[in-house]
Amino acid sequence: MEPTLALSRDSAAGARVAEPKLRIVDDKTMLRAAADLTRDLNAPNRGLYWADLLGSAVLGYGALVVAVLASSTLVTVLAAVVSVLALYRALLFIHEVSHMKHAALPHFRLGWNMVAGIPMLVPSFMYEGVHNLHHAKTRYGTADDPEYLPLALMKPWTLPLFILVSLLAPVGLLIRFAILSPLSWLSPKLRDTVIARYSSLSINPAFRRRIPAGEQRVLFDRLDAAASVWAIALVAMVATGVIPMRGFLIGLGIGSAVALLNQVRTLVAHLWENEGEQMTVTAQYLDSVNVPPPGLLPALWAPVGLRYHALHHLLPSLPYHSLGEAHRRLSAVLEEGSPYHKASYRSALGLMHRIGRSTMVRR
Repeated sequence: MEPTLALSRDSAAGARVAEPKLRIVDDKTMLRAAADLTRDLNAPNRGLYWADLLGSAVLGYGALVVAVLASSTLVTVLAAVVSVLALYRALLFIHEVSHMKHAALPHFRLGWNMVAGIPMLVPSFMYEGVHNLHHAKTRYGTADDPEYLPLALMKPWTLPLFILVSLLAPVGLLIRFAILSPLSWLSPKLRDTVIARYSSLSINPAFRRRIPAGEQRVLFDRLDAAASVWAIALVAMVATGVIPMRGFLIGLGIGSAVALLNQVRTLVAHLWENEGEQMTVTAQYLDSVNVPPPGLLPALWAPVGLRYHALHHLLPSLPYHSLGEAHRRLSAVLEEGSPYHKASYRSALGLMHRIGRSTMVRR
């Protein structure tokens, strides 16, 4: 450990008070092992990617149709649960899309957008060009990180608000693509505002994304237009009765449940204990979370490799299907005292309790 001096805000007086804080130095043994032991795991399995995505989407949309058409409440609820879990898995491939080298998986980004991104109004540009900033060594946990807030150090009401606001995500996306998007094409100033403020999956309210240029702007505009057309068509079909209101509300509820599940996963993906200072790679790893086997539930609430979120921060380019093997190799080689083992937790409930307790104790 390397001691350094950090500043924290006194919540009662509002003054800046100096507190001694230990800065975690990089564990070179862990970092070297992570690189050396996984060199053969970097190639994505094309067949698995496509089969997993398409299978999840078919199951999710099929269960959605069953939920809408079923006359039994029990069948509707069970089908809705299946639809939420399957569509959630399909949607989370946006994380892989944001990290992959597209030449290694030709047309996968396009396929994902057609199967999940556009239908669910979360085109890939909502994450591409944003999520990579979260992995920048000098940005993680700072005010420039779009995906970080010191949630464990904030007021107790922040956590329930953080979770519950996600229920409004489908309505917000409809407004974004059915109203703001077409209006923005008429006003360059509004267009820049929509791109900067309403075109990213971020939790930092101060974040503003850069306006894309060149080929990225062309792709952005095409995907934005496609999502806008679909959103307007969806609203029109509901307004004219082509899609019954009951079916629309069930779909909206499933979308809200997917957003809620993802928000809960986000809450336990990190410890959220950094107050803005730059962190070493090892410190970033320890502020992140693995929930490895033998637990089974994380495979549902943190699918597509996200149960190994801390390991992903060590090896962000590793395909999701390789993370389990990478974890087994590193766990076997690194000694018990290694920081590697300190990022593994048993369940989401324990993590939520830890974060909630942190906000209460801080008060």
